[in-house]
Amino acid sequence: MSLTAEGAHNVAHVLTEALPYIQRFRGKTVVIKYGGNAMVDEDLKSGFARDVVLMKLVGINPVVVHGGGPQIGKLLERLGKESEFVQGMRVTDRETMDVVEMVLGGLVNKEIVNLINRHGGSAVGLTGKDGDLIHARKMVVKRNAPELKAPEIIDIGHVGEVESIDASVVDMLVQGNFIPVIAPIGVGKDGYSYNINADLVAGRVASVLQAEKLILLTNTKGLLDKEGNLLTGLTTETVDELITDGTIYGGMLPKIATALDAVKSGVGSSVIVDGRVNHAVLLELFTDEGIGTLIR
Repeated sequence: MSLTAEGAHNVAHVLTEALPYIQRFRGKTVVIKYGGNAMVDEDLKSGFARDVVLMKLVGINPVVVHGGGPQIGKLLERLGKESEFVQGMRVTDRETMDVVEMVLGGLVNKEIVNLINRHGGSAVGLTGKDGDLIHARKMVVKRNAPELKAPEIIDIGHVGEVESIDASVVDMLVQGNFIPVIAPIGVGKDGYSYNINADLVAGRVASVLQAEKLILLTNTKGLLDKEGNLLTGLTTETVDELITDGTIYGGMLPKIATALDAVKSGVGSSVIVDGRVNHAVLLELFTDEGIGTLIR
């Protein structure tokens, strides 16, 4: 079926609008944190895979870091193990860590790799254990309460923070024309595996690679003001002000902190994007308006 004149005009407009952005990002690295609805809805999954493959084909170097909390929860439930959370983080004993590693490093990681490869890409799956990629340390969680003379230290097990990143293996894959897909599992000096928040890993990977852009896919439109309007084009100073006046709070705080830290450490820009929108990554990269909250 042939295009109408109007349809042809729209296609041409989209392609010409994308051209300066393709030229700008060509040869540059873009780190994408993949999670939320984009990981479970079949249409969104296919759209994401096509976006990543297209990026690579036009000369951009995508690096994917993924989460997998809901998938971990489902398997633990099937195994009859109850999930317990402290301050939003899953308490992870050694048995739970085995499940986390199996789900993130195995099931989820290889599904994403397979999806990208099916759409014409060449993806390679990694965890932080591969190539000594992610060095972790145990996360210390403290609880303050009026009745306590000192903060209570809560042991949440194998939950970690990024101590350092050695991106040599990622660089090697990018130069070899592969798309790295990273599961956020690190190894501590004690030799144990640690589950790390995928946003944090994506931010640190972007910083070490000096990426041109960090894209955090979420299940929200982005950062909203107190009237519910999308905020974008923010500077680091503006973000600090929004945290102080309470506009940024709750679950958005760690995402904004990750985006902010990346920009302050040399990443060109960070953006929080609604992963519920099909082809969200391409719309953010290749259109004048973008669809998320951009932090420069």
